Amino acid sequence: MTTDAYSYSRMMQRCGELTAAYPFLSLYPIGRSVLGQPLAALRLGYGPRRIHMNASFHANEWITSALLMRFLEELCEAYAYGEAIGGHPARALLASATLWAVPMVNPDGVELAQGRLNPEYPLYCRLKEWNGGSEDFSGWKANIRGVDLNDQFPAFWLEECKRRGVQGPASSDYPGPCPLSEPEAEALAELTERLRFDAVVALHTQGREIYWNYRDMEPPHAEGLADRLGAVSGYKPVRLSGSDAGYKDWFIQRFRKPGFTVEAGWGKNPLPMNQFDSIYTELQPLLAEALRL
Repeated sequence: MTTDAYSYSRMMQRCGELTAAYPFLSLYPIGRSVLGQPLAALRLGYGPRRIHMNASFHANEWITSALLMRFLEELCEAYAYGEAIGGHPARALLASATLWAVPMVNPDGVELAQGRLNPEYPLYCRLKEWNGGSEDFSGWKANIRGVDLNDQFPAFWLEECKRRGVQGPASSDYPGPCPLSEPEAEALAELTERLRFDAVVALHTQGREIYWNYRDMEPPHAEGLADRLGAVSGYKPVRLSGSDAGYKDWFIQRFRKPGFTVEAGWGKNPLPMNQFDSIYTELQPLLAEALRL
């Protein structure tokens, strides 16, 4: 794995290569970002249970896109050659589950955080202002309109607004003018409403933790499932409180099914790509186990 930042263009190129190489992998556009970039979803498997995984809700957590794409690559290869992944036969996993993955929820924000946005962009001066006057956007979490996409979902959204206390666009923590105001969050919500997944995993960084509950609305077996994910990865299942409006919060509230936020790796965001291999070693068995939930 290269030490270069994992870009949107690189991800989309790899999506095309994988779908060309593996006819059982399908690519679907589920919407577009603020800047009009297609939001890609990859579908793999034919089992009755629908499992969803996503990455890069937050711009400076772009390494999660590389991690999820590596898992998809290995899962495709294992399926094609009748091999195992995470200790489980890939063909058996995908006979019982269908995986829908959205590897980069926030492509515009990722490009900004990686320094790939053209300074000639009409709102660049405003972005700089929202970033405290700095042209170093490496710590940027929000989308290109300064909205935190993981504070965008209609699950006690007003409570999250009060908790955050951020009144307008910013590099992080602004929940937006209303729930699902941003096309990226709206696209993911629409996909979820349409497919009604049986379980979801949202990849974030960092902390080596698994958040599995939401205001006592999670199903009774959710804690046991989190323990399973923790056992194979070494990550710590955590009962979280004082946080609302996230994707897994809304999923649990809306469907009363298991939802997990996985905080991969350890350190300060953005985690460097030279940590990729060690993070992936822990994460791969967790994602394989998630297909068995």
